[in-house]
Amino acid sequence: MNYLCPMNTPSYRVPALFSRIPGLIAAESTRHGGVSQGPYAALNLGVNTDDDPVHVAENRRRFLANFGMTEAHLASSYQVHGTAIRVATQGERTHGFDALMTNKPGLLVGVTVADCTPILVYDPKNKAVAAIHAGWRGTVGNIVTHTLNLMQAEFGTQPGDCLAYVGTCIDDCHFEVSADVAAQFSLDHQRPGPTAGKAFVDLKQANADQLRAAGIPDAQIEVSPYSTTVDNADYFSHRMEKGITGRMLAVVGVDE
Repeated sequence: MNYLCPMNTPSYRVPALFSRIPGLIAAESTRHGGVSQGPYAALNLGVNTDDDPVHVAENRRRFLANFGMTEAHLASSYQVHGTAIRVATQGERTHGFDALMTNKPGLLVGVTVADCTPILVYDPKNKAVAAIHAGWRGTVGNIVTHTLNLMQAEFGTQPGDCLAYVGTCIDDCHFEVSADVAAQFSLDHQRPGPTAGKAFVDLKQANADQLRAAGIPDAQIEVSPYSTTVDNADYFSHRMEKGITGRMLAVVGVDE
């Protein structure tokens, strides 16, 4: 089955790279179509925000129902901006992992974001998937590389077979960081900013380059054209909204 977002209810978007693959569920939510109020309006899917938990639960129910799924079908984690990876075998919420992978049919893996980069990976030969949360720490910690290495060890994944999506995050024109943070990135992924001692960093390209370096062909990588800051009307941005905002959810899985 293919899952596409109806044009009149843009509560999620399906990466074009994944949109015509039978049995694959892959999507990232927007901020539309939920019941949350105020700074969390409307489709806040973040359980660790200060939003009303009843609203968050309803939002998550609505989002997952688009794919015929419930919370029982979702493996996620309280993310800590690290590089720990979990091999998920059942629907549950754990703690301390910034990437999850599985080869279990009927199980989604997902990460929440509000400026950090979500990356979704699909291995069609082994029917394995991964969802990765990469902020600047995870990016410089090569979490994408580590995830692909673990997929190979666990599932026999070969990067050359994979399809990957680098999702919606803060764009390089708005992600200004201190010099010590910028120094941890390649010069290809940063440029000087107008503020002395600071620089702009491109998280999308840094993570896309990790996918390429691992062996995923360019034609099998899609990078979101959207930005949490430029397109803030459609996506939550922790930086733009000064930390009081909702979270999007990016999920991937193989249907039963």
